[in-house]
Parts: sequence; structure tokens; C-alpha cells
Amino acid sequence: MATLSAPFAAAEPTAPSAQVAWRLLDYLAVDYPGAVKDGQIVSASEYAEMREFSASVRERIAGLPATPAKAHLLAQADDLAGAIGAKANASEVADRAHKLGADLLVAYPTPLAPAMAPDLARGASLYLEQCAACHGVSGRGDGPNAKDLNPKPVAFADVSRARQRSIFGLYQVIGQGLDGTAMPSFSHLSPADRWALAFYVGRFAFDDAEAKVGEQLWAADPQLRARFPNLQALTQGSPAALAAELGEPKATQLVAYLRRHPDATTPQAAGSLAIARTKLAESLARYEAGDRKGAQELALAAYLDGFEPVEPALTARDASLMTRVEGAMGELRANLSKNAPPAVVRGQVERLNALLDVSERALAPAEASAISSFAGAFTILLREGLEALLIVVAMVAFLRKADRRDVLPYVHFGWVSALAAGALTWAAATYLISISGAGRELTEGFGSLISAVVLISVGVWMHGKGHADAWQSYIRQRLDAALSKRSAWFLFLLAFVVVYREVFETILFYAAMWSQGAGAAILAGAGSAVVALGVIAWALLSFSKRLPISQFFTYSSILISALAVVLAGKGVAALQEAGLIDVQPLAVLPRIEMLGLFPTVESVAAQVTTLVLIVGGFWFSGRAASRAT
Repeated sequence: MATLSAPFAAAEPTAPSAQVAWRLLDYLAVDYPGAVKDGQIVSASEYAEMREFSASVRERIAGLPATPAKAHLLAQADDLAGAIGAKANASEVADRAHKLGADLLVAYPTPLAPAMAPDLARGASLYLEQCAACHGVSGRGDGPNAKDLNPKPVAFADVSRARQRSIFGLYQVIGQGLDGTAMPSFSHLSPADRWALAFYVGRFAFDDAEAKVGEQLWAADPQLRARFPNLQALTQGSPAALAAELGEPKATQLVAYLRRHPDATTPQAAGSLAIARTKLAESLARYEAGDRKGAQELALAAYLDGFEPVEPALTARDASLMTRVEGAMGELRANLSKNAPPAVVRGQVERLNALLDVSERALAPAEASAISSFAGAFTILLREGLEALLIVVAMVAFLRKADRRDVLPYVHFGWVSALAAGALTWAAATYLISISGAGRELTEGFGSLISAVVLISVGVWMHGKGHADAWQSYIRQRLDAALSKRSAWFLFLLAFVVVYREVFETILFYAAMWSQGAGAAILAGAGSAVVALGVIAWALLSFSKRLPISQFFTYSSILISALAVVLAGKGVAALQEAGLIDVQPLAVLPRIEMLGLFPTVESVAAQVTTLVLIVGGFWFSGRAASRAT
């Protein structure tokens, strides 16, 4: 890379005309001050070049395909040429050039930003290999080859020039080169490498001290973060344009930080979904190449590493969309395992990419609102908390009916410990470790299945005590022994497991929502859900006091058994999402997550098996109770 600013007489023949016109406009905005100052020509050769470039811009726009915007673009090009001909001041010419360039890219779209935050370490390596010999190690245009070049290489560290240049402008020149100079095209580099190089050279004019202050500004001011919601917003604007909007030194400090840390502008969701798209593309390529196992592993990684991290936030924004994506991911893995035709797999990947595009729009910060955040926080906590609440209330009500309040502390200690463990989980996930998608699904899956097994036994036991005579016999003969220290600790464990499972999932949902902002609305939603759960608990306990003992046990056994069926379905579905169990879709069934119903053979089989065990247990316990009385 020899120079990024020297004149060029002809465009790169393979470059699209709209992109070449944009590059000419970017050059005009940067170099016009070297041709005209205070209405006077200060360099005749530079001024001639400015007029030539403005004419070339109009010519290239005229040659573009017809669109509704083309006439307006031509009028803007004429106005720009007229301003240059009238020796207008530099700020007016720069504004006209930048405005025309922005409108040009809207009318004739071109990639405006990388798909994900660039690798600046890679950019540094490429710069030393390809560019430092001319531009110098520190970007001052003083490399060992510079003395033999005419025109001289650009000094990237020149603040006055860097203020006028966008990252996109650097990217364009890196890819297309500059005719008439020693600056070649680096189109042989991948787009990711060219973006990494553009960001790396774009930081030379801004020092580390400015970047440190910029980091503080970024962290403290949500309006600045809203100003750069994505990488495209960062790549398009020049520091000078930002200064006109924000003022100095704030603009320079912010640019210094963001060009060193472009990942700060990448929403977690966008970066995560980009991983999902990449893994899906790699999976399809492996499958078409005959590598079935590799394709399956990459498809699973697309879900666990790419989509699963944003699943909680998407559930809060659009639960039905989340369900569609998750179902499509499962169908893809199922078809890969069944050796479906490559055309079918390709169609599924294309459908998934379309769903991921919709998901990215739904997860955009602009879509967040206080109302949606409140509603998401309220419904998530109410939904996740209700299952655990029903089980804990049943245990408390049972102990009150049995007049064994001395054992109640074990139950309360169980659910309180689960809440404390959840707080520790949140702290660890926030500050110490990163909970992987597979880790989350495995925790949910095994936690659900363990709870289901315990609830089957509890439900069957309660059903056997549904007859008043059986209960009185039980009271007389076995209650004291049954509620020994060992059984009391069993109740503690049951309360802990069922509550922690729900707390664990709720924490992940809330952490994802919190990163999107609207913290006050989230807290309000959570508080409202806690109040609602409290009212439900009070109502259930009050109702249970008035129930005859036989009805209490009958109703409780049915409730707990139903929860066991729900958890069995959820547990198997979570293990399928973690890749531990195969997926065989059942298209005839709907997906009703609240009931634990997932349209796969494996999850439905788990629920049917659980139901059979419960019915069989009810029959056996009923007969045993009848014989005992």
C-alpha cells in the first residue's frame, strides 16, 4: 500500500461505477482545501484535478442504471461542480460531496460495513506486511520506500486529513487502489481483512489518551451509544462530520476510542447472529462436500454459539419468532442426520437466514421500549416462577395439613437457598465465567428431568393418600417416621431443585434484557410479577386450608403429576437443543412451551412415558390404600 491520497486519472476497470464515484467524492472532500482557500486558487494543478473529478462523478452517475433517485443525484453532481467552479469554501464543497456520496450509496447499495467487528490484531499484522514499507510503522508516510515514490505516500497520522476520511473511504481505496500512483489494489485480500486494515490505519491520527477519554464518554452517555447503533454508523461518518454534530474535543475522543474498539458498536445480538449465519454456511458447505458429521456439528454450533445466546432477549421481544427459529434449527439438524437431499438442506439454511434477518431487526436497540421491556420482564418471571411456586405451595400446604410446621423451615430454606444460588450464578456469569449455550441447555434439561422423576413419586404418593381413611391410617402409623430428618432434607432438596431451575433460566433472560437498556422498566416488570406471584401463593394457600384432606391430596397429586409431564417434555427438548438427544420432528403437533409440548418424537415419547408411569402409579397406590384400610 503505497499511498491513499494521490491523484488518479482513471477508475479501476473492475470496480462498480457507483463505488468509483463515491471514492472520487470522498477524495474531493478531503483534498479540496489544498486547491482553494478563501475563494482563491492556491494550487492550479490541484484545482484542475478537482474540476476533472467532479465532472467524472457526474459522468459515472449518468452511466448508472435508471432509478427514481438518479435525476436528483445528477442535480446534486451539477451543484457540486458549480460550487467548485465558483471556488466555494472547503466546508461547503465537503458537505455537498459527502451528501451526494451518502445518497449515491442509498440509491445504488454496496456493502457499507463488515458483518462483524474486525480483527484489529489481524489488521496490524497486515499493515506491517503490506503497508509499513511505504507509509511507515507509525503511519507517518516515512517508510523506507517513501523516498523513491512520487507522489509521496499518505501520512495516516496527519490529523487534518484523517478528520475528513471515513473508514469506508479507506476500505474502498484499499480494495480498488489508485491509478497513477504506487498504490495497488488489495482486492486479493478478503473483505474481512480489508476492513481490519481500514480500521487499523484509521486510528493512527488519534492517540491513546484521547481514546481513554472517549471510552469514558461512551460508557457514560447513552445518547452517544444510540448515535452509533451498529458498525455501519461508524464506518460511514468522518471525524469532521461528527465534530460538527458533537463538537470538539468530544468527537475526536470518541473516534479515537471507537476506531480502536469497533466491537463496542456491535450489539451482542448482531454479533451472535452473525456467528449463526457463518456456522450455517459452513455446515451447508460441509454437507454438500459429503461431510455429514462435520455438517451436524456446525449446525449445532450455529444454534448453541450463535442463536441460543440471544434467545432470551428475542423471547422477550417476539416469542413466536423465537419459536420459529428454534424449530427451524431443529428441523435442519434432523434432516442432516437423515441424509436429506442437499437441495432440501440448502433451502432450510436459506429460510433460517431469512428468519435470522428478521430476528436481528427485532433485537435492534431501536425496537426496545419501556413498554416492551416491562411486559417482557413481567411475563418471563411470572411464567418461570409459576411452576416452582405451585410445587413449593403444595409442599407448604401439605405440611400445614399434617400439622408438621416444624418441617416447614426445610422447605423455606430450600427455595431461599435456590434464590441465593441464583444470585451467585448471576454474579459468576456476569463477572467470572461465560455460561455457554450447551451449559445452559444441559442445566435446564437435567434439572427438568430430575424434577420430573421426583414429582412422579410425590404425585403417586399423594394420590395414595387421597382417601380419608388412608390418610388417617398414615397419620397414625407413619407420619412421624416419614417426616424424619432424612425426609425433611428431601423436601429441602426438592424445593431447591425446582426453584433453582426456574431461577437459572430467569437470570439468563433478565441478563439479556438488561443489556438492551430500559432498566427501570425491567425492574418495574419484575416487581409486578413478584406481587402477582405473591397473590397467587396467598390464594392457593387460603384455598388449600378450606379443602377437606382427601380433596387436598387428590388435587395436589393431579397438579404435581401434570407438572411432572410438563417438565419431562421440557427436559428432553433442552437436551435436544444441547445436541445430546437426536431430533425427529412431528409436524402434526403444535409447539406449546407452557405445556412442555414440543413437536418431536423424543419429547412427546418422554411425556407419554411419564403419563403412563403416573397412571400406573395412581392405580397401584389406590389399590394399596384400599387394602390398607
